[in-house]
Amino acid sequence: ADHRWPAMINLQQYHLEEILVAKCRDNPLITLAWKHRLISLKQTPDHAELAVETPDGIFTMEAQWVIACDGANSDTRRMVGAEFKGQYFQDRFLIADVVMKADFPTERWFWFDPPFHRGQSVLLHRQSDNIWRIDFQLGWDADPDEEKKPERVIPRIKAMLGDKADFQLEWVSIYQFACRRIDNFRHGRVLFAGDAAHQVSPFGARGANTGVQDIDNLAWKLAMVLRGEASESLLDTYHTERAFAADDNLLNSTRATDFITPKTKVSRYFRDAALELAQHHDFARPLVNSGRLSAPTPYVASPLNTSDDSGIVGNMRPGTNATDAPIMIGDKPGWFLNCLGDGFTVVTFGHPTSNTRVTAGQLEARIICVGRDIEDARGILATRYGASPGTTYLFRPDQYIAARWREFDEAAIADALLRAAGCTEACQKELAA
Repeated sequence: ADHRWPAMINLQQYHLEEILVAKCRDNPLITLAWKHRLISLKQTPDHAELAVETPDGIFTMEAQWVIACDGANSDTRRMVGAEFKGQYFQDRFLIADVVMKADFPTERWFWFDPPFHRGQSVLLHRQSDNIWRIDFQLGWDADPDEEKKPERVIPRIKAMLGDKADFQLEWVSIYQFACRRIDNFRHGRVLFAGDAAHQVSPFGARGANTGVQDIDNLAWKLAMVLRGEASESLLDTYHTERAFAADDNLLNSTRATDFITPKTKVSRYFRDAALELAQHHDFARPLVNSGRLSAPTPYVASPLNTSDDSGIVGNMRPGTNATDAPIMIGDKPGWFLNCLGDGFTVVTFGHPTSNTRVTAGQLEARIICVGRDIEDARGILATRYGASPGTTYLFRPDQYIAARWREFDEAAIADALLRAAGCTEACQKELAA
């Protein structure tokens, strides 16, 4: 309650891609080049040299930085010699997208060893456009070419939904997956993101979400480096924070996969016992792991965090992503997260200062006073942030909390601002030079 967005929005990949393409076309700084393929990449200390193949021939170009988002089979990863390390799962799964009008609740349903698909698992969830996605576990030895034929798929769906079910088969695919990542997300002038950097199972929607979170983390850091506001060492924290997040997602993804597709008798006994207990006892329900939904990972050990102020209660600690709350801006309702993201932002409760900016060297953070610039009429913002008059937070451009204090202290804020931008003493000397 009292959030702008629901807990889950289930959109197909083609909708996400359509939105991203439209946003790219609206941005004058972005040029979309279709049917272009990177065929060579060489690095120097201050730039990368690329050869690109197109339908009209090959051209070369130079780039200060290269962000490699070219997927699980990344050619860029091969060119820099980065290798995946982790686990590859042998189980095959069938995805069937079906168009149907059904009165099922808009929920994510999971079956373990159902009568219509013995010995395996099945997942059903609703997407937009009256499309329902069904995942059937097929096992290790399934023939992908045979299993995706309509004469194999339709009987499986009818066994699940009933012979009289009215549906149309929209799309079918067979997949396997891995849980693995590369050792370092930064290789010189090349920065890896998304599936090019890490792979997870599809359970819990961790793939696309973590890819977006990678870029959210990287964009502001790279922008500061390009503007000369931070040294290149800030980009090393991209790996520090996002590799930590990747490991967290890999752990959760592997645990979910092991529960859904147990590999040993002991694992299967545990899974079946947990399911049996969960039918009758509330305490056992958290043990059922069907792929908990993706959530942003707190950067609890980030070098960009300032030590926490023990005088503040609540869980909104440094390294945590901001949470939303309804607010008033003048006489108009708004949302707190819309106030963040435009550079560094200081939010303080009870307007303990008349200033509108905090500066530290080349850096600047704008100040938002709750009670002066925005109103927390219902007290929801203060409750969620454990705030009382004087409580102050420093937010990064990616809406993560860099520091918090019980009282407003401009000198402490300036120090935390430098730290959040990776501006150590050595960094400041480098920038001055």
